[in-house]
Amino acid sequence: MWRELIGELYPEAEFAEPADASAVASVEHKLGLPVPHALSSLLLEVNGVRNDYGDDVVWPVERIVEDNLAMRNEPDYAQLYAPFDLLLFFGDSDMGAQFAYVHTDYGPGIVYWDHDTDQRRLVAAFLRDYLVQCLTEGNSWYR
Repeated sequence: MWRELIGELYPEAEFAEPADASAVASVEHKLGLPVPHALSSLLLEVNGVRNDYGDDVVWPVERIVEDNLAMRNEPDYAQLYAPFDLLLFFGDSDMGAQFAYVHTDYGPGIVYWDHDTDQRRLVAAFLRDYLVQCLTEGNSWYR
């Protein structure tokens, strides 16, 4: 399902081999946040998606864990940024922005995080919408 959708949106996309189910399940344990069903199903089908500019639109499981832990545990970040504990980062763009699921009372949404300003802005309610914006609309995040 995800491979076909992404292939239709962006034929040049590069896919990694599917993630192991136990690796996807371990993300919740290691980060203390639920992995939204859409993201876990994508990772089980393709463990990461990269565009031809080198952007990791969706990170592989290993990077999701490593980058989220690094951001939460970096002492300088605690001084520079609001806490990351409720964010599950999973992708980035060439301009340095990163994307994360945030859990709200209404369910998960996807936010754009700007490392220069610490701005966090809701950009999509669903992973499919994020992929459509990311893979077909260019830099719409910066408007």
